[in-house]
Amino acid sequence: MVGLMMETIMKPYHAVAILLSLSACGTPQQRCIGGVTRDLQVVDRLIAESQGNLARGYAFADSVVTRPEFVDCTPVPTAAYPHPSAAGCFADVSETVTRPVAIDLHAEAAKLAGMKEKRTQLAQAAGPAVADCQARYPE
Repeated sequence: MVGLMMETIMKPYHAVAILLSLSACGTPQQRCIGGVTRDLQVVDRLIAESQGNLARGYAFADSVVTRPEFVDCTPVPTAAYPHPSAAGCFADVSETVTRPVAIDLHAEAAKLAGMKEKRTQLAQAAGPAVADCQARYPE
């Protein structure tokens, strides 16, 4: 049921995403359209992320963790010491870890509603700009 609901909700966004991804291709018209719809693309990605958060009931957050790792610390050979002995040591290595985090579902739903309103405004504003790109760069 949830899968069908998400599929129904996401259909218009999939179509927009496909069209917007095509706008990133190489022709001057496509680059122009991609430039004038950049904010719309960002909002579409944020809407999809927020919808995923609501469907799951939690979000994901990236954090950087540092851990020691045993690495090769053999000195570089020099003329005075051409064959140094192998040596190992610990070095701090940072990596990004994605973890689930709790979210306020009501706040997330309100945020999603606000982004959908903004998306409508951006789409309306992008219409004339896209038409201008098509007029300036006919294919």
